[in-house]
Amino acid sequence: MECNLAVSLMHDYLDDDLTKEQQLELKAHLLSCPECRMQFKELERTDMLMFSLSHHAPSAPLELTQRIMSALPEEKRQLPWMGWIRRHPAITAAAVFLIVMFISSVSFWDQETQLVVKGSDLDQVVIEGDTVIVPEGKSITGNLTVENGKTKIYGEVNGDLTVIDGSLYQASTAHIAGRVKNIDQALDWIWYKITNAFSDVAYR
Repeated sequence: MECNLAVSLMHDYLDDDLTKEQQLELKAHLLSCPECRMQFKELERTDMLMFSLSHHAPSAPLELTQRIMSALPEEKRQLPWMGWIRRHPAITAAAVFLIVMFISSVSFWDQETQLVVKGSDLDQVVIEGDTVIVPEGKSITGNLTVENGKTKIYGEVNGDLTVIDGSLYQASTAHIAGRVKNIDQALDWIWYKITNAFSDVAYR
């Protein structure tokens, strides 16, 4: 047996992983090779030392263990509603969206008192103070939206007419091709904003 093979078998011998035949061959080599025999004794001594340290290491005092454990930060307890949120992410996202829309819409509805007019062909519109007038013989192409004011229609609106937080008067000569929406309440206004937001997303 060569010395290199004997050295590799020494570790297996100490781990009790050799067959009887391999053990006999290794012992025969150790009897005939002083260098391998000396190396084997060193390995055996080291192995016994490690075994002794692992089985006789002093244990920490109970008081020290308790002190260390009490110094560790306490595990944060998860609130019950947090678990529900994690199990229902879609419902949570929808609820948060509606809450944000509700709060922002109410604040805007409460704060906005300035007259706002939106639409095309606004040069056909006459504005007198807080009153928006579509005169007889004039025609608006597309939708017309009036916020925080009075609306008087004598001519034509070839689209939808939306009046938010205001009044609407339609003369006998008025013609509105689309739908007429008169939004006076906060909740109706919020719903209008939400549906418009969804429509904008859908058509992008």
